[in-house]
Amino acid sequence: MAKNKFKNVIQATDEAVLVDFFAEWCAPCQTMNPVLDAVVEELGGKLKLYKLNVDKNPQVSLQFGVRSIPHFILFKRGKILWRKGGYMTKKELLQALKGFI
Repeated sequence: MAKNKFKNVIQATDEAVLVDFFAEWCAPCQTMNPVLDAVVEELGGKLKLYKLNVDKNPQVSLQFGVRSIPHFILFKRGKILWRKGGYMTKKELLQALKGFI
């Protein structure tokens, strides 16, 4: 994916965009999928989820200093509001995001 396309994704909407930096081979990343889906559903359209494969987009990962996965960055209008790496429970993720959404 070109940098410009990613830039459009994180800037083109007034909604918050949660970017999930993941890889196909990463077991904790796979474990996070149902958690992410549940959180997005619970927040009812106030949040967009964007999944970014780090193996296919190494330049974007480098640009944002993502060194381990899973890694999550919350953007609003292109600005980083929050970021965290590693596995989280649904409760932990909701708690973290609620202050920004």
